[in-house]
Amino acid sequence: MSSPLRSAGVMALAVSLAACDSAGPAASGAAVQLHVATRAAALAPSAGGPQFSGAPVEYTDGTNTLIIEKVEMVVREVELKRSEYPSQCDSTATEDQCEELESGPYLLDLPLSGGATSVVTVDVMPGTYDEFEFKVHTPSSDPEDAAFLAAHPTFDGVSIRVTGTWNGAPFVYETDHGAEQELELNPPLVVTDAGTADFTLFVDIGTWFRAGDNSLIDPSSANNGGPNESTVETNIENSFQSFEDEDHDGHDDHSEG
Repeated sequence: MSSPLRSAGVMALAVSLAACDSAGPAASGAAVQLHVATRAAALAPSAGGPQFSGAPVEYTDGTNTLIIEKVEMVVREVELKRSEYPSQCDSTATEDQCEELESGPYLLDLPLSGGATSVVTVDVMPGTYDEFEFKVHTPSSDPEDAAFLAAHPTFDGVSIRVTGTWNGAPFVYETDHGAEQELELNPPLVVTDAGTADFTLFVDIGTWFRAGDNSLIDPSSANNGGPNESTVETNIENSFQSFEDEDHDGHDDHSEG
């Protein structure tokens, strides 16, 4: 299966997802496929805005050129939540025990090509899911992060790393900013006991390094202590969406004509 996750992340994710099944009875034929996208397929550039093409991704604002070559993000506690407390869970189960997809930390290597890339398919209980949650996580000396940092020691204290060039000069953007994301699925994702429901986590990296006037920001100026640190951190927090995406094109199925 094609995946933007590093192999260690896939293993961690798979083990955690399997553990989630113990919260309730096993699903029979019900599955969810999670995809990640940073660019919708066949996306046309907006007039007067940053332009981009190909992978790596290139943005211009008429004065500056930003090329993003790689985006890595540490995430944990990935959850797909039911719209109502499910009757399938026994009477002693808590709401948290009835959530799915909890895992991490693991390293997500975001795809830069157009369309959505499959991360994982997992069996879940049939039902209606209306919220997707996860945390952008900063690994630390916490024992829960020990295995992750042993595999990825350069992410000690780093939640997101972006590499590329700014006007031809190489840059590395790193942040220790963490953010809990609660993304509404509207309309909710309906999972039946026959077939797989597909949804996409869309990360609009094109908004990360932009000022309020839509001009580009030098990523190196947004590193810890830099003048644009808070602007880029806010942009990152506001860049996530989740939606049903059966055709894996990076577009919300219910907003397409």
